[in-house]
Amino acid sequence: MENFRLRVFRAVADEMSFRKAAEVLHLSQPAVSQHIHALEEEAGVQLFDRARGEGHGSQISLTEAGRVLLGYANTAAETMVEARRALAALNHEVVGELRLGASTTVAQYVLPRILGAFLRQYPQVKLSLVSGNTERIVESVAEKKVALGIIEGPAMRRDVKTERMVKDEMVLIVSPNHTLALRKGAVITPAELAKLPLLLRERGSGSRRVVERALKKVGIPLRSLGAAMELDSTEAIISGVEAELGVGFVSRWAVAKVLRLGTVRVIAVEGLEIVRDFSFVRLAGSELRGAAAAFQRFAMVSAGAK
Repeated sequence: MENFRLRVFRAVADEMSFRKAAEVLHLSQPAVSQHIHALEEEAGVQLFDRARGEGHGSQISLTEAGRVLLGYANTAAETMVEARRALAALNHEVVGELRLGASTTVAQYVLPRILGAFLRQYPQVKLSLVSGNTERIVESVAEKKVALGIIEGPAMRRDVKTERMVKDEMVLIVSPNHTLALRKGAVITPAELAKLPLLLRERGSGSRRVVERALKKVGIPLRSLGAAMELDSTEAIISGVEAELGVGFVSRWAVAKVLRLGTVRVIAVEGLEIVRDFSFVRLAGSELRGAAAAFQRFAMVSAGAK
């Protein structure tokens, strides 16, 4: 519904490159240049300064007129999105763009099944998903890069609001060849845990924050543990445990398959229970609409039916 020349203009302004804009729009570079030239002719102003940089490569920047038009073009695009949502709502349809963010464990182990079912029910939704640790996803929500996030730890910011999606449990896993895996009952004391080489998620990870808080409650500060390695994903921790590099805490959602395969074992720690929420996070003071609101409702039901 958006004027196509304005769409091309916004793409060039976003990428600051005719070539990259052409790739995003699936057009030829000459076609992009023609649209911009036609828009400049129609508006009677120059929208981009074009210069030759080192290596004879083209460098562009917005002119003052280009900056003014970009503000109006962005507003027009947002208005057309709202118009499409309003028209779709008349027919009880869910359409439009859905920008989601999800922390690593959620993106890898929880969302695939839910997203597949959601897109089958709402095929007109155009989905994009970014993943990262909890800190990064919360930041993306606060900066309006995504409409809705799903995180696995506390948000740690006041400009966002969280709402529980589903409960999760963090469990300690060891290699099946580990002496602890052969112990009857497979239970260890906090003191025994403190002597084990522990594989940890990186700083900024929601999983790491949850583990740190739970250990502190049972009198095991992180500095007293034998932290063997910091890793940037749950998958890396599972692989490290399988390779007998140490032990690690991971989500039960993440270990269902490897437990069936027998490549890791779950060990209980006396007095330690690590329960957390996977939570939706959105900008405080705002209400979800359109595809984002539909996805949150859908995901709540789907996750609860696990």
